[in-house]
Amino acid sequence: MGHGTIARMPSKKLRFTARARNGILSSMSTAEFIPVPEIPGLAPGPEHHVPSLPEVHASVRLSRSPQYWRRLLGFIGPGFLISVGYMDPGNWATDIAGGARFGYTLLFVIMASNLMAVLLQSLSLKLGVATERDLAQLCHQRYGPRVSYAMWVGAEIAIAACDLAEVIGSAIALELLFHIPLFVGVLITGLDVLLLLLLQRWGFRALEALVITLIGAIAVLFLVQVLISHAEHWTALRCLLIPSPSIVTNPEMLFIAIGMLGATVMPHNLYLHSSIVQSRRYERTSKGKREAIQMSNIDSALALTVALFVNAGILIVAAAAFHSTGHFEVAAIQDAYKLLSPLLGVAGASTLFAVALLASGQNSSITGTLAGQVVMEGFIHFKMQPWLRRLITRSIAIIPTIIVVAVTGEKGTEKLLLISQVILSLQLSFAVIPLVIFTGNRKMMGEFVNGRCLQAVSWLVAVLIAGLNGWFLVQML
Repeated sequence: MGHGTIARMPSKKLRFTARARNGILSSMSTAEFIPVPEIPGLAPGPEHHVPSLPEVHASVRLSRSPQYWRRLLGFIGPGFLISVGYMDPGNWATDIAGGARFGYTLLFVIMASNLMAVLLQSLSLKLGVATERDLAQLCHQRYGPRVSYAMWVGAEIAIAACDLAEVIGSAIALELLFHIPLFVGVLITGLDVLLLLLLQRWGFRALEALVITLIGAIAVLFLVQVLISHAEHWTALRCLLIPSPSIVTNPEMLFIAIGMLGATVMPHNLYLHSSIVQSRRYERTSKGKREAIQMSNIDSALALTVALFVNAGILIVAAAAFHSTGHFEVAAIQDAYKLLSPLLGVAGASTLFAVALLASGQNSSITGTLAGQVVMEGFIHFKMQPWLRRLITRSIAIIPTIIVVAVTGEKGTEKLLLISQVILSLQLSFAVIPLVIFTGNRKMMGEFVNGRCLQAVSWLVAVLIAGLNGWFLVQML
């Protein structure tokens, strides 16, 4: 609601609301409450007038320049925050395993997953702009508290699985670069909550700038890796564009392929994107929303193209360095690090690999925390301070990692990384199906509702994801 509406609320109710949201109304010095329209078919209630992530809602000012590129620059950022989840350490595990064991064959899975990601993230940002609510809020209002609690638990499991991959990846990078024991490295990763707190003090735009810088560093590092690996570029291009039937018929290949799907199209990214796209102070009119959707789609597509390059680069390097030399069983990140420089014959190749891994792990910790806030506030209307939220999420990820490292050592982290990505994939349908339903609902979306062709493609992707997961479970049994 607007400030005028809030001012007319009874003082007791205002004080109660502020206490219930841990001071969230008073903390909005840079953001503003924008009037949120009611949507037919959704449960009304005063809590729905609190925007998603209110501390950053409508906080980023936009240029009103007649020059298109100047206006576009204001929207660049949320897509890159989302793309972090598409190149986190979990992707490294599946890409290295796929490249070492099956060569370039699974490049098509990376391409297909990325195209699905572009579509689904486009639907997510459009949902956020059109309805001025995030996906978690809409699920709560449409399906009620009981279903929302179940969906929240599933989303938290997905976030914990993602955080698990980040914990392991960062700890491995610290071990490789500074020879810090893996067990100690896992504990050190819990301290990155301090980095997030510092970034939030500087504002949302500063956070986006750091993330984009780290993404750029990762992309450059892997460009160098691809160039020095002497890969079979034409074979890689053919596998990128043309699928192999063995992807579905080979159970081992299917396991890694679904892990790639879970590592690429992450469920909590769909919740997060529908929220942070509202951080821009665009006009909440039909024309303003249309431009916001158009600009945000460009931002998302650019960012996910970078993510496609990084994931393909990891697999290409693994295929060129390991598969072509007969090292088919390389799946652990530590083994990849040890073999890269000797096999490529280039000193420093392993160091570049480890630095990129560390940057990837730290990047994903930022978006994981934001996603956790969105799903918690959206599904169960519970507000928690970011540092506490980060501490709890990180603890959930650290505990099983410490147990596995203590019992099995380094070898256990390899399986743990792959399993975490499969968990993400199995949770994906619970976010994708509501997203497709909502964006195809004219009462919710108004003029921004999906057209027939887009709706058909969206359902095809949703069914394909559910079908692959079902087939995977059958193969496992």
